[in-house]
Amino acid sequence: MSLAVALPTSDAVAVSSARRRVGARVWKILTWAAGITTVVILGGVAAFLVIDGVPALGGTAATLPQQVASVWRLTWPLLFGSAWSSAWALLFATPVGIGFALFVTQVAPRRLGTVLGATIDLLAAIPSVVYGLWGLFVVAPVAARVYAWLSAHFGWFPLFSGTPSATGRTILTASLVLAIMVLPMIATLSREVISLVPKTNIEAALALGSTRWQAIRLAVLPQAKSGIVAGALLALGRALGETMAVAMVLSPSLTISFSLINSRNPGTVAAFIAQNFPDASGLQVNALLWLGLMLFVLTLLVNSTARAIIRRQQK
Repeated sequence: MSLAVALPTSDAVAVSSARRRVGARVWKILTWAAGITTVVILGGVAAFLVIDGVPALGGTAATLPQQVASVWRLTWPLLFGSAWSSAWALLFATPVGIGFALFVTQVAPRRLGTVLGATIDLLAAIPSVVYGLWGLFVVAPVAARVYAWLSAHFGWFPLFSGTPSATGRTILTASLVLAIMVLPMIATLSREVISLVPKTNIEAALALGSTRWQAIRLAVLPQAKSGIVAGALLALGRALGETMAVAMVLSPSLTISFSLINSRNPGTVAAFIAQNFPDASGLQVNALLWLGLMLFVLTLLVNSTARAIIRRQQK
């Protein structure tokens, strides 16, 4: 009994090769179009902010928001407030996020880790206005009592100096709310990076007599360090642009103050724009767009740094 094997004809091979070439060409065109569109949109936003924001540099106290003498008197306190609150949020959220990622990937049973991972991801789905309400009605009243105690016992320390806020709506409260908001990003990115570390590295460290913590410290964290730092910087960019939660929690003023519990708090760029844009007109609108340009540049620098760290890790 003979078996007949049907071999593809030359015409069939040619048709299949032509289809692959067409598919590759279409894919190349679509990817190039997506990349160019992204660059065009980013450039359009930047051009819009530059064109409409630069005229505010010639404004006076009569034409600028809050009757400041110049737009720079408006810019520096708000940039400081954005960076100050975001830095503290990152300081609070990063250790918790890394610890959560290590627990889920290295310590917890697989089923428990899956449930906890899904739970932390749900925090990212909560609207920012809900975080703002939670911070305003739950965190701030409790924080006000803590601030009074800190002022009474540690008022000599610059971070806790000045008159404590009776409402609890301070830069520290805003930072705590921001920390909860960026925690899912840090935890998720850290979890993904740590899970990519080869299991053989950990098993080799354990086989050599290392404890679980020593294996994590020597075999996991060094390889995942760049990815964790990049995730933290991306979370910093998210915190810098947060608007509603900060606007609801913070009681701002145009000041530069390092005190975390004072009743006079530096504002943030995003919250200031949201609060003043509805009533703005003329050069006031230009001044707000100038602030948007400064926030755009600051966020772009943070994200570019994160991308550079990721590229270094890949190399």
